[in-house]
Amino acid sequence: MEQDPSKTLLSARIGAEKLHRASELLRAVAHPQRLAIVDALGIEGRMCNAELQSLLEIEQALLSQHLNLLRDKGLLACAKEGKYSYWTIKHPEFMKVISDLENCCDNL
Repeated sequence: MEQDPSKTLLSARIGAEKLHRASELLRAVAHPQRLAIVDALGIEGRMCNAELQSLLEIEQALLSQHLNLLRDKGLLACAKEGKYSYWTIKHPEFMKVISDLENCCDNL
């Protein structure tokens, strides 16, 4: 008798390595300002530091720390064009997590 896949633990379905990676990504966005950065980039597609700083009303140094952390965790990509750094979501499918989170919060 086969076991129902929906009743199998996530670690068994995706493996320990992917489970660890998923938890790292979730930990990276588990901060209001980082979540706002990801959301803004998901909406706009591509933004430079100055645009993000203006939109989010955040100090440049703190914004840079958040952006670098999100890049180091593999969630964001950065492209330099002249003196500007443009940020994008490296894995657009992650925006489904943001959408699901928004829907979940509506029901809390």
